[in-house]
Amino acid sequence: MELLRNLKTIGMMTLIAVGLAACDKPGPAETAGKRIDQTINDTGKQIGEASDKAAVKMAEQSEKAGVAIDDAEITTKVKAAIFAEPGLKTLQISVDTVNGVVSLTGSVNSQPNSDTAQALAGAVAGVNRVENRLVLKPVN
Repeated sequence: MELLRNLKTIGMMTLIAVGLAACDKPGPAETAGKRIDQTINDTGKQIGEASDKAAVKMAEQSEKAGVAIDDAEITTKVKAAIFAEPGLKTLQISVDTVNGVVSLTGSVNSQPNSDTAQALAGAVAGVNRVENRLVLKPVN
């Protein structure tokens, strides 16, 4: 009886040892798991790189949009200043702003009015330069 019990114990220990030894060897599930982990890591890196590139593009576009908004704001302020000035006819003066450079076009009835329009445009915050292309209307 004791011998049978000892043989059972030895058999069980042998099965356990073989089972444990088999666990050390990577099986299909472990290999697949490692591949999945590697794919997830690679995909994470690719997503990170793509999001970095997207962030750079968005920053560039925001910067461009910021310039456009600033130019539109400058144009509006210059037009308001010209409109508020007595003697200047706003409908005859066009204002355009590109990268902080204000272009005045149209016609005025005197050189002092042209100079005033240029001075008003130059006084607006954000204006880098004023290109005065205003022409004098002939006096009738």
